[in-house]
Amino acid sequence: MTPIAAPISAFTRPRRVLAAAALAVLTLAGCGDNGSGDSGSATRSTSEQAAFAVMLDEVAKPCSSAAGSASEPADTEPTGPAGEQSLVPGETPPTEPIEPGAPTEAQLSDRDRCASVQHEQRVIQALQAVSDPTPAKVSKSLNALGYIDERIHGLKQDGKVTRFYLDLREKGGRLCEAGTAAGEESDVIPCVAPATGSFAVKKLLSDGS
Repeated sequence: MTPIAAPISAFTRPRRVLAAAALAVLTLAGCGDNGSGDSGSATRSTSEQAAFAVMLDEVAKPCSSAAGSASEPADTEPTGPAGEQSLVPGETPPTEPIEPGAPTEAQLSDRDRCASVQHEQRVIQALQAVSDPTPAKVSKSLNALGYIDERIHGLKQDGKVTRFYLDLREKGGRLCEAGTAAGEESDVIPCVAPATGSFAVKKLLSDGS
């Protein structure tokens, strides 16, 4: 057998080069999201937000000619000189102070009122087809209509029904919906949310006008 004259290092070098190249590829692959998956989650969230905005515009299309804008509330009840609500003669004044800035008399704009009707019709129709309306089933049904999870609040079982709220605020509006999923007896009514800030169920007002 002819002896090999070349040093062992001459034959092992390509193996080290390949190993270094493989390490470089793995390093580049991991740089995209630092191995945490945050990039993919952020992209998905942005995509859902965009789809939600498109859905809101589509639902509100019949309301494009509604008078007033989302940032212009309808007429409110009269208030006193210090910004306090005027009382009807003979009415007992409230015993608890009204929180400064609380939307106690806020009303929806004409556009929001119109949009609320559109949302109520499509949501009620979908919920009427849900038998045994558990929170999971209601959430799935609302998602199918384009309402994303971060705009669905207070989703909880209450006996045989499931209650929830939809945050539909956009373009300065204050529209929200309070829903009750109960099969054929499902119902959705408009409510008023704070113009800015996070969505808090305890700060909502029923729009009973």
